[in-house]
Amino acid sequence: MAEPQEARACANAAQAAEWDGPAGAHRTRHAAVFDAETRPHNERFRTAADVAARDRVLDIGCGTGQTTRDAARAAVAGSALGIDLSAQMLDHARRLSREEGLANVSFLQADAQVHRFPAASFDVGISRFGTMFFADPVAAFGNIGHALVRGGRLVLMVWQARDRNEWTTAIREALAGDNPPPPTDGPHPFSLADPAVAEGILTAAGFAGISFTDVREPVYYGPDPAVAFDVVRGLRSTRDLLTGLDAGEAERALDRLRVTLAAHRAAGGVFFDARSWIIAARRR
Repeated sequence: MAEPQEARACANAAQAAEWDGPAGAHRTRHAAVFDAETRPHNERFRTAADVAARDRVLDIGCGTGQTTRDAARAAVAGSALGIDLSAQMLDHARRLSREEGLANVSFLQADAQVHRFPAASFDVGISRFGTMFFADPVAAFGNIGHALVRGGRLVLMVWQARDRNEWTTAIREALAGDNPPPPTDGPHPFSLADPAVAEGILTAAGFAGISFTDVREPVYYGPDPAVAFDVVRGLRSTRDLLTGLDAGEAERALDRLRVTLAAHRAAGGVFFDARSWIIAARRR
């Protein structure tokens, strides 16, 4: 089931350092919460992916492998390969796959932008929030397209614009107050939020029949504000916002975060409003 780790060059070195470092460790430690975070989004995504019994599926940016395992269960006579930059998350994904008895799933630590996939070796490419951080998105999607058969499907879930996602605006307001949001150049969670931008990238990368489906569902950050605080405190966006603050400013910002998380407690846990796109396309 396990695949050897990829040793070739990585085109997304900064992302690799983060995801194969603190972000990967944090998401592995809180894997159950992160799997539950986007459960309603994931149900919509799984339906849109519509993996068939004999499909060979490539899952890009698979993290701890929830979507890869979902694909493997659907592709009972096929296979699913999850690829990610994080060794820790992939180790977790392999362990869960073994525990669930999935024999048709494998995982590879590699950079999907440059990994040398065998040509036309997959029928379907999927990614749930795993394709927004490429250094060169046209090159990355072109490389992914090379791995798909002609007419092969690509199904992505990406965040819509920052101001449509309460999980980022409310948390940022709590931590940073009126300070302006970070610049949007380069890889970031909302890099594919604009349909015109995303369509242009995918068209240039060799895809056609591109469509967008609006998804509005809550995201979950834990069963109570204490767990939610631990989850949110460890996110890179939170760490970045706290960088440069003195000890007193940082503690006041974290106190405001605690208040915000408590205000979003509802039956079943801590929730924030969220919007995403399901993007579907076919390789030309």
